[in-house]
Amino acid sequence: MVKFLCAGIVTVLVFIIWANGCAEKSLNEAVPPLLKTYGGTSKAANGILIVGLTLVEGAAAKGAVCLDGTVPAYHLHRGCGLGANSWLIHLQGGAWCNDIRSCTNRKYSAYGSSTRMETEIAFTGILINAAEKNPDFFNWNRVLLRYCVSASFLGDSENQERKLQFRGQRIWLSAMEDLMSKGMRDANEALLSGVSAGGLSSILHCDEFRGLFPTATKVKCLSDGGFFLDAVDVSGGRALRDHYSGVVGLQGVQVNLPRFCTSHLDPTSCFFPENFILRTLEPRYLYSIQHMIHGSLAPPSADPHGEWKTCRLNLSSCSASQMEILQGFRNQFLNAVKQFSVSKQNGMFINSCFTHLLTLQGTWFARNSPAVGNKTIAEAVGDWYFDRAEVKVVDESCRRLALK
Repeated sequence: MVKFLCAGIVTVLVFIIWANGCAEKSLNEAVPPLLKTYGGTSKAANGILIVGLTLVEGAAAKGAVCLDGTVPAYHLHRGCGLGANSWLIHLQGGAWCNDIRSCTNRKYSAYGSSTRMETEIAFTGILINAAEKNPDFFNWNRVLLRYCVSASFLGDSENQERKLQFRGQRIWLSAMEDLMSKGMRDANEALLSGVSAGGLSSILHCDEFRGLFPTATKVKCLSDGGFFLDAVDVSGGRALRDHYSGVVGLQGVQVNLPRFCTSHLDPTSCFFPENFILRTLEPRYLYSIQHMIHGSLAPPSADPHGEWKTCRLNLSSCSASQMEILQGFRNQFLNAVKQFSVSKQNGMFINSCFTHLLTLQGTWFARNSPAVGNKTIAEAVGDWYFDRAEVKVVDESCRRLALK
C-alpha cells in the first residue's frame, strides 16, 4: 500500500533588514498583532528569507484542526510596494494517508501536528522575496499553508477511537477566512498554487477560491505536480486508485468533491483531475507534472521486486523497455490534458520527463532552470498569469532521451 511521504525543508538562521526595497522588521521590534504565532516574523541572509509560523486564529472553535487535534498553521510574508494588495496562497504538499495505521503514524509528524512543525522555514522559488529570482511575485503577500491533514484539504470526518481528525476542508475554510480578515479581501490580484497533494488541492479548491473575491479581482490557480492520472501501473493494477479509495472513504472526502462529477462517477474517480477539470470555471495552469512514475506508474507497492527502483530514482538508469513504458505513460498524460489546453485562459508547462515540484526549488528563475522553448518555468507562469502571452509548452526532450 502506498504510504505518505514527508518532505523536509532546510532552515537557515541568519537575517538582514532590507530586501529589494521592502523593509523587513527586525526581530527586536514589536511584531504586528496579526495572529497568535510561534514566531510570526521573518529574517533573511544571503538572499534566503526565513518566515515564522503563524497559527490560524479561531480555527479550533470551528473544528478546523490537524490530524492530532492541534491548530493548523501557515507562514505569511507581507507584500510591499506595488504588490501590497496582491496575494499568493501556496498549499504545501505531502501525499496522503489512506488507512488508520498510516494516518496514526502521520499524526506524529509535521504533516499531522502543528506542534511538530518547524517554527521557521525558508521561502524559496515562487515564495522568495528577491526580484532577480522571482520578478513577478517577489513583493506580493505570500502564504505557505501547512499540510497537517491528509486528503488535499478536502476531508471532513474523524476516528474517535484513534483520536484522528480529518478536517482538511475546515482548515481550508478557516485559513481563508483568517487571511481575508488580514487584508486578502482587498486583493486586486490573487493566485492559488500548490505542489503534489497541494497541487491537487489547488485544482479542486480553485472555484471556491475565486468565490472569495469580487469579479474585478484577477484570480487564477496553479498546480505543480498535482495532476495525477488514474493509470494502470507496471503490475497491471491501479495502485494509486486503490490508495485514493482509502483516502476518500476514510476521511469523508466525497461530500467536498465536485457535485457535477459525483453525480455520475464514483467519489474516487472524482479525486482524479482528468474527470472534472474540464467543467471547472477559473483559469488554471498545470506544470512540472510528468513526475508520476513514483505515484501512478511504478509505486513500490506495484514493484515488489524492485525492478523499477533505480529507474524511479534516475531516468538514465531505465532500460529500453522501461523507457518505452514511460513514453506510453507520457502520451497518456498528454491525451488527458489535450482538451484542457484548448482554452486560451488555461496554461501548461510540461517539462522533460518526470521531475517533481519545481515551484519551491532554487531553479525557479535560475540559469539552470528547466526551460521549454527558451522559456523558464518562472517566465512561463508570469506570462500566463499576467496575460502577456498564451503559454502551452510541451518539452519533447523526454522522447529524444527515450530514443538514445
